[in-house]
Amino acid sequence: MTPEQEIWQFLHQHLHSIFTGDSDTYRATTAADLSLYEWFVTPHRQDGLDFHFFMIDHHWAGDGADFRYDLLEPRLQLYGDTAIVSYTFMLTMANQGQITHRSHNESRVLIRVNDGWRVVHVHKSPAWQAPAGPPNA
Repeated sequence: MTPEQEIWQFLHQHLHSIFTGDSDTYRATTAADLSLYEWFVTPHRQDGLDFHFFMIDHHWAGDGADFRYDLLEPRLQLYGDTAIVSYTFMLTMANQGQITHRSHNESRVLIRVNDGWRVVHVHKSPAWQAPAGPPNA
């Protein structure tokens, strides 16, 4: 397996753990000092894993919801033991007879450690042209 194939396989394992509520795999694939920006949650940086464990433990993706995700226009930049993956993330969920779609742009920074790769930083942004300023209150 090439390093590029290894990284994409790792990323899919990591993402799948988020949507299936697999806390053990999420913990094994994510650095404890994770930093992330999720524009749809808060306009501030979040640090650590506690927020995501809360979300995973409370089945944020929906109990029993069927899902698939697609990584549109995926790109991998590999610099030794550091990798940057970027793509448009499209999530499709089927729940109670409804199909919904959500998408956003996403970058994840990975580092190679002794036993594999870890996600250390995530940045998400809207997949549409956001206004230059905050909405009027």
